[in-house]
Amino acid sequence: MNEIEKLYDTLRKVQEPQGYFFNKDKERVFELLEALVANRERYGYMACPCRLASGDRGEDRDIFCPCIYRKPDVEEFGSCYCSLYVSTAWNEEKIPHVYVPERRPPEKIRF
Repeated sequence: MNEIEKLYDTLRKVQEPQGYFFNKDKERVFELLEALVANRERYGYMACPCRLASGDRGEDRDIFCPCIYRKPDVEEFGSCYCSLYVSTAWNEEKIPHVYVPERRPPEKIRF
């Protein structure tokens, strides 16, 4: 089992009991997990792969995966911003798959 598969199993065991499931598109999930590992190697923490991290641990604390925006995103849209974590209803296509708007404050967003 490689590092990404181990991370997948570990996160799944921790997050599913809390009601957060991986997107059923396993290829997408593994791409995001690879990006999380790359961010961990780059910054020393797993910053959200769909956002640009600053490299400042304190400034990026809100986007440590799972980010603080995941809960309201999944509650409102059935999916987090990058669609790594989703609800059962989202995976079962019982709710529409819509664009999840960025919740991170503009002053924290890097370009």
